[in-house]
Amino acid sequence: MPSSAPRTAIFLAFAAIYVIWGSTYLAIRVAVETLPPFAMAGVRFILAGVILYSWLAFKDRARATPRQWFDNLVAGALLLVGGNGIVVWAEQAIPSGTTTLIISISPLFMVLLDWGLPSGSRPSWPTLAGLALGFGGLLLLIGGAAAGGAAIDPWRCAGLMVSCVSWSAGSLYSRYARNPVEPMTAATLQMLLGGLIMLAIGLVRGELTAFHSGLLTTRSVIAWSYLVAAGSLVAFPCYVYLLKHTSPARVSTYAYVNPLVAVFLGWLILAEPIDTRTLVASAIIIAAVAIITTQKGKAALPPRPVPPAVTNRA
Repeated sequence: MPSSAPRTAIFLAFAAIYVIWGSTYLAIRVAVETLPPFAMAGVRFILAGVILYSWLAFKDRARATPRQWFDNLVAGALLLVGGNGIVVWAEQAIPSGTTTLIISISPLFMVLLDWGLPSGSRPSWPTLAGLALGFGGLLLLIGGAAAGGAAIDPWRCAGLMVSCVSWSAGSLYSRYARNPVEPMTAATLQMLLGGLIMLAIGLVRGELTAFHSGLLTTRSVIAWSYLVAAGSLVAFPCYVYLLKHTSPARVSTYAYVNPLVAVFLGWLILAEPIDTRTLVASAIIIAAVAIITTQKGKAALPPRPVPPAVTNRA
């Protein structure tokens, strides 16, 4: 049972995961204007992981067995490298609002993957209806023109689909792992290990060779700093706090609030256009995610955000 907690603390924690995680898609879009995607994301998570690991060590909580290190290496690769790194890469060409709408269908993939596991959950009929509704909304969103009439990059859109599958697989791997480490330590290890993998990918892709500090803009640096400070070090601890003090069903509401925040901020700050197709597709996708995440005990749990997004995942 969730433990009692001050209402003000609960409210502020919900505000953090709603607004901050919804805004990270915008911050990523701005950061990749001048920063290389995988190297940027890798350094972000390594720095956040080092800060959190130092804090855990100070509190004498930085304990993990070799098996737990391995499990979080796998989870970090799936959640952060596949689930977040590809999102960062995709946002070089896809608007932040459109990206978060596509990413919001991750619970659909999680239900399908969990259904296929021997020990997985069989989805209820409302969940299956939510799956069909969500895919319909996705097809409406990407089947024709994007907002403003510009075609969505098909390769980066396909990358976002891979990202959804990877995020869902990583979430399920973490869920069914034997003898898991406590949540904050797990998130820290995943950020450290996943960040190192992303940095290595950036090096292999030649991102640092092609990068020149003269290309940096102040707003990209500010956006990256926001991702580290707000996304990784504020929002994720709030998420962990909520898991301990309120129900998973209530916490999971971030899955359909974040897209609304991201689309609004993209329109307000970056002038990303919103047309009727996007509005209708948004309503359909968010309704589908709401149906799936509210089927307690009948479907797979919704994905936990990327430490940060983050989540996702952002």
